[in-house]
Amino acid sequence: MICFSISINGFSQKKSVETVSDEQIQLFIQKAQTSGLSISQIEKVAQQQGYSPAEIARIKERVEKVRTEQNKVLTNVTPPENTSRTQLGQLSEPQSSNITSTIFGKSLFTKEGLSFEPNLRIATPQNYQLGPDDELIVDIYGAALDNFHVKVSPEGTVKILNLSPIYVNGLSVENASQRIVSRLRQLYQGLNVAGSGVSAQVTLGNVRSIKVTLTGEVSRPGTYTVSSLATIFNALYAAGGPSENGSFRNIRLIRNNKVYRILDLYDFLLRADQKDNVRLQDQDIIRIGDYTARVELQGEVKRPMIFEVEKTETLQDVLRFAGGFTDKAYTYSIQLKRNTAKELKLINVAQEEVASFIPKSGDKYTIGTILERFENRVKIAGAIFRPGEYAIEKGTSTVKELIQIAEGLKPEAFMNRASLRRLKSNDQYELVNIDLGKILSGQNPDIPLKREDFLTVYSTHDLQEKRVVKIEGEVNQAGTYEYIDGMTLGDLILQAKGFTEGASASKVELSRRIKTELYSSDNDHSVEILFFDLDKNLSLESKEASMPLMPFDKVYIRTAPNYEAQKSVYIDGEIAYPGSYTIKDKAQRISDLVQLAGGLKKGAYPQGAVFQRDSSVVAIDLSLILENPQQSENLLLLAGDKITIPRLVETVKLTGGLLNPVAVAYREGQSLQTYLSQAGGLSPLAQRNRIYVKYANGMSDKTNHFLFFRKYPRVLPGSEVIVPEQDKETQSKLSVGERIAIMSGISSLVYVIISITNAIK
Repeated sequence: MICFSISINGFSQKKSVETVSDEQIQLFIQKAQTSGLSISQIEKVAQQQGYSPAEIARIKERVEKVRTEQNKVLTNVTPPENTSRTQLGQLSEPQSSNITSTIFGKSLFTKEGLSFEPNLRIATPQNYQLGPDDELIVDIYGAALDNFHVKVSPEGTVKILNLSPIYVNGLSVENASQRIVSRLRQLYQGLNVAGSGVSAQVTLGNVRSIKVTLTGEVSRPGTYTVSSLATIFNALYAAGGPSENGSFRNIRLIRNNKVYRILDLYDFLLRADQKDNVRLQDQDIIRIGDYTARVELQGEVKRPMIFEVEKTETLQDVLRFAGGFTDKAYTYSIQLKRNTAKELKLINVAQEEVASFIPKSGDKYTIGTILERFENRVKIAGAIFRPGEYAIEKGTSTVKELIQIAEGLKPEAFMNRASLRRLKSNDQYELVNIDLGKILSGQNPDIPLKREDFLTVYSTHDLQEKRVVKIEGEVNQAGTYEYIDGMTLGDLILQAKGFTEGASASKVELSRRIKTELYSSDNDHSVEILFFDLDKNLSLESKEASMPLMPFDKVYIRTAPNYEAQKSVYIDGEIAYPGSYTIKDKAQRISDLVQLAGGLKKGAYPQGAVFQRDSSVVAIDLSLILENPQQSENLLLLAGDKITIPRLVETVKLTGGLLNPVAVAYREGQSLQTYLSQAGGLSPLAQRNRIYVKYANGMSDKTNHFLFFRKYPRVLPGSEVIVPEQDKETQSKLSVGERIAIMSGISSLVYVIISITNAIK
């Protein structure tokens, strides 16, 4: 528990920090200041009394909290006698409003971080008048050395040594210095006289504090204690500036019951003019009057705010206050909403009236945005050299002039017709078709242009199907190519990067469209087929290679009859030389591949060989194929075939509806039932009739049954015995009675079968 037990001039508190009141903390701070102890000295006293650093930190935290609360209070207390020159210049910062005011100039007094504190680290102004509590520093140097710190008394005098009081009240520092030096000559002969060797200098030390009163429409009216160097701006900032109804243009400084100066803050806000920001004197009164007239500007101005206007100012002056129009402002007319005695009135202020229009209080001016359209724009596009946008002006007012300024038509321009899209009065478009050739030649009259006209000049290329030729087959880059006049068959093959290795130049096919205007029953062919025997060198002397092509021709290069790319198969596993092998001819089979790969290794299991084709498993019995290559299973090889020959697998895997699915050792001749017993037998859900065996080579064999007799498949090494199970949800749930009825039916059926058998015998 932390307690105050620091005794200062008989003051002692022995209460915990948590229980002591703010008033007691304030009393403690005042006692400490009166005793002249600093915070560091108080800490040393606490350490001597046995307090830990953590406890001292908590004491400091509480003291600082109380001091912070004191600083926030807006009451004005006269500074102590020993207040330094710097401390006297500090003014309380105004509290910023949570509501951003739209009144022009209000933010000057509400923005945080902005301060109008007077600069006290400057030489004393020449016109500064001394008064009570000002401190003067008198330095004597040269043949005599001395220094005096004297304070102006309430009677306006200073006292130095045994000299009579020197009256300096109301004097400037310079005049007071002359009076003091003159009196000091009684003690120092020749003071400040040339050749005497003794000099004196009088300077201003700590300045006094003065009281000023702010009244009227001010945010925080009252009497403020400020530095004697403070100006009107300093006091206004300390008081938060004009209130919501206060005037920024009629701030009066009253001195000795007379209006000494009238301050217009707009001079400072707009031009940084501080001619009326005079220095304050003790007992000055600053009165902020009510605003006379305010108007509001909104829309496309640089500072849309509320402005205060005087009687002689016009709307042009208000626009100047707002920084003028933005780049997109509609200045032709300004909309005004004005209050009348009964209702609102709407007024449009024309551009030429702005300089003489007198605003009234409550006016709301709205500056609109210019329209996103052009008053003199035309466009041109298509088969011209410089398409784009142009202005309707002298020399660009007709269709012919527009084409000329766009650098004229391209050679492929279609002269018989051009389109002019024109905007009608109802904002709908209409299409005007013109004969471009006759207008340019002068046969038809030129057409005047209108705003937003759009002239399109068509190209002859745009009016016809794109001409192409196509080549397919054994060329390096088959595809569709643009047709060019004069293109030959050899040119097209060159564009296709030439023949491939398997190309046959002896039979090149060309198909061509036949275009006829009239129908004839004798000739209903629409395509012509041509064949060529080309020289692969494509020499210019070759008649076939120089065959001219027509648009939309299709050329097909066939493959040589005996050409075939190498095809390979793959074999791995228990083979002498595993790897890829090329199929030498179309008659090569599986047995040939095994022989080519060096035959089977010792321990190979050919019955389990797996044959894959096109990612699918094809079941084969390699042992039978090798014993008798004439078997139908000895398949012809195709590209991509793969054969895998495993080692002999001496286990049998049992899965599915078994009590203990397991893999067991293979035993020659052992029946399937025995293997099932080794897996614990069938489970209750097992389907005995559907048991099958999957062999290592991918083949499967199922259980065959006749009446009550079952023939299970044979089990080989590497096999998997699979016992299917019934679905638990679909399993038939028979009652005891139903089971008895079924058994009775089966017994009757058996009796009938035996009777028939005996009768046959």
